[in-house]
Amino acid sequence: MSSPDAPIRVFLVDDQQMVRAGFAMLVGSQPDLEVVGEAGDGREALERLAATRADVVLMDVRMPRLDGVEATRLLAARHPAGEGPRVIVLTTFDLDEYAFAALRAGAAAFLLKDAAPPDLLGAIRAVHRGDAVVAPSTTRRLLEHFVAALPEDPGAAGDPREDPRLAALTDREREVLVLIARGLSNTEIAAELVVAETTVKTHVGRLLAKTGSRDRVQLVVLAYDTALVSAT
Repeated sequence: MSSPDAPIRVFLVDDQQMVRAGFAMLVGSQPDLEVVGEAGDGREALERLAATRADVVLMDVRMPRLDGVEATRLLAARHPAGEGPRVIVLTTFDLDEYAFAALRAGAAAFLLKDAAPPDLLGAIRAVHRGDAVVAPSTTRRLLEHFVAALPEDPGAAGDPREDPRLAALTDREREVLVLIARGLSNTEIAAELVVAETTVKTHVGRLLAKTGSRDRVQLVVLAYDTALVSAT
């Protein structure tokens, strides 16, 4: 465990050296962030991360030798849920199917490479805290992409009340899960339910534990995968 006052350790993965240099300059300009390593593809990233402690990984999707999706999956497999570095997937395209696959593989966030610097820096800090990163508009696009890949049979998703992943949830936990799936932050959920933000954090923690989800992104996918909510 790092000290609460220690800088957030960021590892950069991109096959373009100029892109890495730009991210390194941006991250290095912040007193609470530091770059602890770089890699030009997923395979190199896995090798270096085996010997480098990192809190957050900025992971490009399309790279030679080993792409960001498989690298994210293998990195997540190394660590128990909630441990190890958290991955922010970076892509050039808004509806990159590889980026969505990386989210399902264990990435914690999805951002476009042309995101504004404050947005990228904010995402690094938010992911490190375990908070939500994907904005509601982006969440909707990702979920539309996900739903489009589901079987056409509307009954294939099943009844959420019968899904074992949701069976242990209380009514309030299901309510919080629905709001998470709609892209609301803890603060917004607290306002919606008229409860304290600490109460929401408790519910989120229980949701993660009961469903075996790594983070809020996986909770979003779970809510749609089980038909608890729909994209329409």
